[in-house]
Amino acid sequence: MNLPNLSLGEYELVYNMLSLAIAAMFGSFVFFTVAQKQLTYKYRPALIMSSLVVFIAGYHYWRIFNSWESAYTLIDGAYKPSGKPFNDAYRYVDWLLTVPLLVAELVAVLALSREVRTPMMFKLIIASVLMIGTGYPGEISADTTVRGVWGFVSTIPFVYILYILWVELNKATADASPRVKKLLGDTKLLLLATWGFYPIAYLMPQLGVAAGSATVSLQVGYSVADILAKCGYGFMIYAIAQAKMEAEGASPAEVAA
Repeated sequence: MNLPNLSLGEYELVYNMLSLAIAAMFGSFVFFTVAQKQLTYKYRPALIMSSLVVFIAGYHYWRIFNSWESAYTLIDGAYKPSGKPFNDAYRYVDWLLTVPLLVAELVAVLALSREVRTPMMFKLIIASVLMIGTGYPGEISADTTVRGVWGFVSTIPFVYILYILWVELNKATADASPRVKKLLGDTKLLLLATWGFYPIAYLMPQLGVAAGSATVSLQVGYSVADILAKCGYGFMIYAIAQAKMEAEGASPAEVAA
């Protein structure tokens, strides 16, 4: 990608947000790994997926951080491209791995019957891979028309994912406790709110946002959205598991098993 010149404040804002994302991801990984022992066996796979999501994201943010640091050099009080490329494609590699896990863990934590769970997970995983895979050609294109076409194509599986989460999943959890339904609804809204930033960022070139502002906004926005969509989402998954255990009257012995 072509990098613009940045002021000291712009560069450091991105630098610090990437650092924050690394800390949030690895901190969440430790919590999710330890917290698995507080859940009964059937809810642990969901938190294992949460652990995988933040670990994978933490690794890729570390690579993005290093790439960002090497891509700029400080000259006369401003940061200018060093000539080394900034590899932002790490984000798409990360999303290709973590987005299918995010949708799968929401289904897994509900402990639905195998007849309902398996086909729902399959559809969500395939749709999420298609969403990320079809968005990437537009992301790397300098042609705004090509970018717009691929953006439209990637929106189709995104809408399909929303249909499954809001229609099929609601039907499958119709008999859940009120607390579980409330947490499930909040989790889906968190997912929608955070995922909603990505198409806005994707369209920045079409919206005529200046190169420097777009670069800073993208990196900061992606970092905030990823922290909420991965760390925050994982804590919601944990809360759903706890609520379902409470509704089932799980005993300490069952949790320790």
